[in-house]
Amino acid sequence: MFKKVTTGAVALAIVSTLQIAPVSAQETLYVPLLTYRTGPFAGGGIPIANGSADYYAMLNERDGGIGGLKIVTEECETSYNSQKGVECYEATKGNGALVYNPYSTGITLQLIPKAPVDEIPVLSMGYGLSAVAVGEKFPWTFNYPASYWDQMSSIISFIDTQDGGIKGKKVGFIYLDVGYGKEPIPLLESLSESMGFEVVKFPVAGKEMQTQSSHWLNVRKENPDWMIMWGWGAMNPTAIKEAAKIKYPMDHFIGNWWSGADVDLKPAGEAGKGYRSANMAASGTHFQALQDVIKYVVEPGNSQADPDTVGSVLYNRGLYNSVVVAEAIRTAQEIAGHANITGAEMRAGLEALDLTAERLAELGLADFTAPIKATCENHGSGGSIFMQQWDGSKWVRTSDLIAPMTDLVRAELEAAADQYVSDKPNWKTQSCN
Repeated sequence: MFKKVTTGAVALAIVSTLQIAPVSAQETLYVPLLTYRTGPFAGGGIPIANGSADYYAMLNERDGGIGGLKIVTEECETSYNSQKGVECYEATKGNGALVYNPYSTGITLQLIPKAPVDEIPVLSMGYGLSAVAVGEKFPWTFNYPASYWDQMSSIISFIDTQDGGIKGKKVGFIYLDVGYGKEPIPLLESLSESMGFEVVKFPVAGKEMQTQSSHWLNVRKENPDWMIMWGWGAMNPTAIKEAAKIKYPMDHFIGNWWSGADVDLKPAGEAGKGYRSANMAASGTHFQALQDVIKYVVEPGNSQADPDTVGSVLYNRGLYNSVVVAEAIRTAQEIAGHANITGAEMRAGLEALDLTAERLAELGLADFTAPIKATCENHGSGGSIFMQQWDGSKWVRTSDLIAPMTDLVRAELEAAADQYVSDKPNWKTQSCN
């Protein structure tokens, strides 16, 4: 089940006021990596896993650790299967795990109730259950930079700036018919009522990911003004090819940030030209942090990544996840006053994370992503997204940051959080007053 891929060190400057005593060789910071290099979604899982591991390895080689401690990473293969994900969790949590990054909504849903019991936080970065953004109800789970509901509201906000607005328009929603794909539907339906547009849903079963002809015939029949896709894996390139086949206007077809990777559009090539997707972090290797990854990890042959994939959308997203974890570790150490933190202390670091534009620049990631500021109340940040567009061979960023409809979304999230805990009398909440 396990594959040891790298012993990395995450290192960032610790403030001068923090006094950390020397540590023994046995003391480390353990971050298990739940990955899926096999299974139906391996095409997305592999670059994410590589980006995640390579950033830790780079920090190890370049900086030597946080507070004198190295981060040890260990991969556990889930194949994007919820049961395997739970097995990985149970097998690794006793090793001093600081945080779990499930990279699957299904696995995340299984780990949410375990986190407060085992006192190990869960970071579902931009996926999972949107309601965990309400920190009072979910002290141990985080989904910044933005929840699915934030992202959906930003996409709708973008559409509302096009073609005279969204009111009176028809929006098609094609989605993988699992928990992940269904997650944003409540907000989408709420927005349709408040903003005056119609929603038509096109669910795609897992067994139909590569056979969507009938779905797109229905799209042609319904003739929506816009299409939004919540897909993953083979569903995405299939949908794009089928959309091109019925001559749906690609510049009115928008994917979420799991439906806008290089592996999704390269099979379509020129036929996908004009397709848009949301994104949370920029692609490319021109950032100093990426150049350091290439120098310290890729060129010496210590990466599992094909060099041509370094800097791709999903590689950079995996790297971004490790940046967030690294910064949370640094913050947790500052709060605790010592380097060898626990899962409970890591939770405090995640909750106090303040990843400013200035800090991103210091990390060699200026203009890479929007800042993140977590609080006790806000575990989802309500971060902004941007639009990117396929030009036939590569992704091009085409918008400024698009903020979510925070006020509206927050009310919906609080209602969903209340509903989640309503039948759980022993659920652990926290007071943020």
